[in-house]
Amino acid sequence: MALTREDGAPVFLDTQGHHHPENGTLLGFWIYLLSDLMIFGCLFATFGVLGRSFAAGPSGADLFDLKLVAVNTAVLLVSSITYGFAMIAMQARNKRGLIAWLIVTGLLGATFLAIELYEFHHFIHIGAGPQRSAFLSSFFALVGTHGLHVFFGVIWLIVLCLQVRKHGLTRANTRRVACLSMFWHFLDVVWIGVFTFVYLMGSLR
Repeated sequence: MALTREDGAPVFLDTQGHHHPENGTLLGFWIYLLSDLMIFGCLFATFGVLGRSFAAGPSGADLFDLKLVAVNTAVLLVSSITYGFAMIAMQARNKRGLIAWLIVTGLLGATFLAIELYEFHHFIHIGAGPQRSAFLSSFFALVGTHGLHVFFGVIWLIVLCLQVRKHGLTRANTRRVACLSMFWHFLDVVWIGVFTFVYLMGSLR
């Protein structure tokens, strides 16, 4: 049905009571994740080509603190578990439980970012910034892109907590929680690749 405003522009109204397509958002989000996967695939390929181009500078074996990276990996993997608890709370229609677990997940994500920023600051402080060699350029690009995704994920968590607190477990909010769940677990899978391909293999001389 079409009406007109005072300025003559059409205004379309749904008079049939149609709702948002049940799987439309999830399908679109899967397409987005596939496009993101292609981006990370390109960054992994770039690191694979340039990962040994040290330009007489430090290598991964000289720079990486595997104990610190292991702690950071554990933090991110635990955040995936806490998000799983958030999904269980949502399925039980437990609004407070959902918000609580989302907050815990966000705090773990922020901890991951803090450790990563400390690592970046340390590398730059000792002269191992992204401009030092092709190896470091590809390292900062790959790990930094993942960190940027985690940052936006934390922002999304905060916004989602506010939405659930204000509007409750509406159909739209449950759909958003499900989309963020896929995004968060996707970041965990990518990080496992980073930890293995960049840090563990990069520490080999």
